[in-house]
Amino acid sequence: MFNFMFIPDVIEGPSAWYGPQMAANREWIEQLTPTEIAEIESAAGRLVSAEQDIPSIRKCDFPLPTLGPRLHRILDDLLNRRGFALLRSLPVERWSKRQTATAFFGLGTHLGSARPQNAQGHVLGHVRDLGMSSSDPNVRIYQTRERQGYHTDSCDLVGLLCLQTARSGGFSSLVSSVTIYNEMRRRRPDLLSCLFEPIETDRRGEMAEGQKPYFEIPVFNWHAGLLTAVYQRKYIDSARRLVGTPLTQEQTGALDLMDALCDDPRLSMTMEFLPGDVQLVHNHTLLHDRTAFQDWPEPERKRHLMRLWLAPAEARALPPVIAQRYGSVTPGDRGGVIVAGAKRIAPLEP
Repeated sequence: MFNFMFIPDVIEGPSAWYGPQMAANREWIEQLTPTEIAEIESAAGRLVSAEQDIPSIRKCDFPLPTLGPRLHRILDDLLNRRGFALLRSLPVERWSKRQTATAFFGLGTHLGSARPQNAQGHVLGHVRDLGMSSSDPNVRIYQTRERQGYHTDSCDLVGLLCLQTARSGGFSSLVSSVTIYNEMRRRRPDLLSCLFEPIETDRRGEMAEGQKPYFEIPVFNWHAGLLTAVYQRKYIDSARRLVGTPLTQEQTGALDLMDALCDDPRLSMTMEFLPGDVQLVHNHTLLHDRTAFQDWPEPERKRHLMRLWLAPAEARALPPVIAQRYGSVTPGDRGGVIVAGAKRIAPLEP
């Protein structure tokens, strides 16, 4: 008989949600008011006029007297409750790229410090099909139009601002990693146990000097009474070429079950972005996915999201093993792709 002493009990609470019920309640949609939008435009406009370098913007540079307290409450929901929110709707159609980037980055300063998203030091990322393929071991899937697969990013919070939608597809899907854990524990605790053991995940060519081309972190990590997930199946599979050994039968079974549960519509939920929407996701309690898409032929109409990776000072404690991926486990100063000498920049285009 399997020994339950090695894994936590079923986890209760607001982070253990099921997709259909969560999709129906709609409390996660945060409609911005005209007053709040005016505050954002005022703060961004002043910084644009001053030609402020975007990565240097701090919370004190971006005052939001009405929206700021609301963002603090949303941050608490992200970190301690359901783990996601959708802010609707920034008027990106009337803003320049610089205004949009400044406004989005300024909003982010009220949630955490921005972290570099690649080896080039980009603290403002762009999710757009660049005509690449994930079959290239140095390409990350957000640079393609392929389905991403359920995964976590290398940060506490990820923020996505929609500028343009695809011709078809490109929907966002979310699932609670806590719910996935609970379902696996109920169904196959014998398989679940191996996901608490380190497993190699491909860094896709983005590592600091002296690092292995993969990190070795368990999918599930129990620390300080909280469950934290770290997952990207495609990168676990692609790491096999680096490790030189295949997954074990037990690992394959556990990962297959995890993927099947993520894809189960009784557990996950899907939402459609509209231009001006900002999605915020807590990586430690959620897995997120993007469906494959077909894009518009015109460059100016192509699907385009801006992205922030954020480290809140209020974030949870993490086990030391996650420093392999996050560089540190110090709240407010962790996550991202940290490469010595890389200057932090905020490009306005992909």
